[in-house]
Amino acid sequence: MIKIAFASKDGTNVNEHFGWCETFYLYEIDENNANLLKEIDSYQKYEAEVDKLEYKIDCVSEADMIYVTQIGPKAANMVKIAGIYPMKAASEEEKIEDVVAQLQKMIANPPLWLKRILLK
Repeated sequence: MIKIAFASKDGTNVNEHFGWCETFYLYEIDENNANLLKEIDSYQKYEAEVDKLEYKIDCVSEADMIYVTQIGPKAANMVKIAGIYPMKAASEEEKIEDVVAQLQKMIANPPLWLKRILLK
């Protein structure tokens, strides 16, 4: 099982920047099932960049992965240090359900980066 937090404005597409995301959609997936566990509010604003990033990371702390349209290098490093694997969407039109389906196909014979997440 993998828990993935998708950064989305509408709950359908991966269309939000990590640092600007106000709602993350947390899914739990395995080879055969995908369930939306919850919507995570992450709307609080912080002036200091580090405070904002720490808050966003805390919001998605249950996730093994985050899937976003953009994430800066500092944020990506902080996310990795927190034990979460950051992934960037191909475009803002990429649908959450398509990403889930692609990951489900990969779980049967996972690439090394996914195997590390599955073995956590």
